[in-house]
Amino acid sequence: MLTRLLLCLCLIALVSQAKAGAWPRQKGSGFASVSVQLSWPQNIQHWIDTQPTDQYRTAYLEYGLTDKLTIGLDIGNSVSGASKSIAFLQYPIRNREKGPKIAFQLGIGQISGERVVRPGLSLGWGLKKGWLSMDSFMETRTGDGVSDYKLDITWGRNLARDRKLLLQLQTGIQHGDPAFARFAPSLVTPLGKRLKMETGATWGLTGDSSMGVKFGLWTDF
Repeated sequence: MLTRLLLCLCLIALVSQAKAGAWPRQKGSGFASVSVQLSWPQNIQHWIDTQPTDQYRTAYLEYGLTDKLTIGLDIGNSVSGASKSIAFLQYPIRNREKGPKIAFQLGIGQISGERVVRPGLSLGWGLKKGWLSMDSFMETRTGDGVSDYKLDITWGRNLARDRKLLLQLQTGIQHGDPAFARFAPSLVTPLGKRLKMETGATWGLTGDSSMGVKFGLWTDF
């Protein structure tokens, strides 16, 4: 399924930036991405072979239904690493020229076959040559009320030749486990006029003893 989606994304129109986060999509515009993250133990002595010990795959789509209402799909892996498929709506709470952009998101779907509700809050600041964003989510299973939490903080810098540098701190708490934090820098480069490629790395800081690599494709349409 992911391979077919990846091939379809290659045919979608012009690429320009990452997912909107706190910034609402304009009516009729959208963003799509696919990515895979492979990880291994930081301690090479714990390696059994060179095969990755974990693999995370995601497919993401958002579309501006109106100038304020954004709809989307988030398919791949949840905070816990289990498979997920979430449909969501996002609406701006604060969308002024100065100060932070703030948006509320509400998603429903399934994680590992269980129904979930996923509220989220995003904040974003436009910088002189980039942006700063904070995206937080709570994934709550409707059956037992157990919740997992995620917060990603991203600093983005626009570079020459339409490239982008991303420095991201990924954090989260899975029910019953200690909190984790990992550093995930990446570089986004254009592939012609219609597609961009993201390549990066991950390094666990606390509650995560893994290191890894990340590959992805972005497109706006």
